[in-house]
Amino acid sequence: MGQLGFFDIEKKLQALSELGDPLERLAQAIDWQQFKPVIAKAFRKARKSNAGRPPFDYVMMFKIMVLQHIYNLSDAQTQFQLIDRFSFRRFIGVGAEDTIPDEKTIWLFRETITRTGTVKKLFALFGRCLDNAGYQAKKGMIVDASIVEVPRQRNTVEENRQIKDGEVPAEWGKRVAKLRQKDVDARWTKKGNETHYGYKDHINVDVKHKLIRKYEVTSAHVHDSQELEALFDPTNTRQAMWGDSAYSSQEIRDILKERGIKDHIHRKGYRDHSLTAFQKAMNKKKSSIRARVEHIFGRISFLIGRWIRCIGLKRAQARIGLTNLVYNMNRFTYLVNHA
Repeated sequence: MGQLGFFDIEKKLQALSELGDPLERLAQAIDWQQFKPVIAKAFRKARKSNAGRPPFDYVMMFKIMVLQHIYNLSDAQTQFQLIDRFSFRRFIGVGAEDTIPDEKTIWLFRETITRTGTVKKLFALFGRCLDNAGYQAKKGMIVDASIVEVPRQRNTVEENRQIKDGEVPAEWGKRVAKLRQKDVDARWTKKGNETHYGYKDHINVDVKHKLIRKYEVTSAHVHDSQELEALFDPTNTRQAMWGDSAYSSQEIRDILKERGIKDHIHRKGYRDHSLTAFQKAMNKKKSSIRARVEHIFGRISFLIGRWIRCIGLKRAQARIGLTNLVYNMNRFTYLVNHA
């Protein structure tokens, strides 16, 4: 086979555009340079000297992370796909002859923005971008939480008890390599008749645009209602809130009333106090709006896959936070192209 020339590559890219390359639409819809100062600040803190090879462009590396989250790729798979796929290379802004970062470089970049807590800042920055583009939070808030699983660990009952008490089993402390592979932040929880192990993504979505406006990441055992106040969005044009029965309590009703937020939380029946016909009808009516959040979690589950492969709360916060950000980017691109 002959080597591809410049015009061959151009023809292939043109064909991809004509077929509606989603990455091209994403690249064009967003001002990617706006993220550079925030990322650069994280690396100024991390980089102690100017020795060694100069870093790759920060925006390009950030785009690589976005690709990883869109296609759920490992670092090694990402390196391979960047070499193999023209659409990937066009998205990150490199030509056929340009150097591609290897999997170690990709890992180090992710570790730096994870360690410095940069993901939350990038999410907030894009939130301001949404507002400036005319997609402010409107028509009220929908809150919900979804479990994000991590690979289950085979610990003894005593080791699990120590982890739950905030301790590190003594045997693990003697073996650093083993300790690195143990997640002491993930927790077990039960939903219905199924048990789950991992973390939880708590989100606030605006009713109008179905964009994530606030999020918090916790261990899976944290009850949905415990993160409710952290999800309040005072900028939403309508101070009203929808949520499932997990948020149904007198305490939460009092908090919403105190903040002047209209309560559309589903009511919950109790033993010897089942819901009335009127309450059931109202819950059904509320579901027509509350169910919009299920579409979002469906998309996020597709982006994440069966589980996330990371260890520790900080990495989980970065992984899940970036997934929320990528969802918003894709949703924004859709809104722009269907305005």
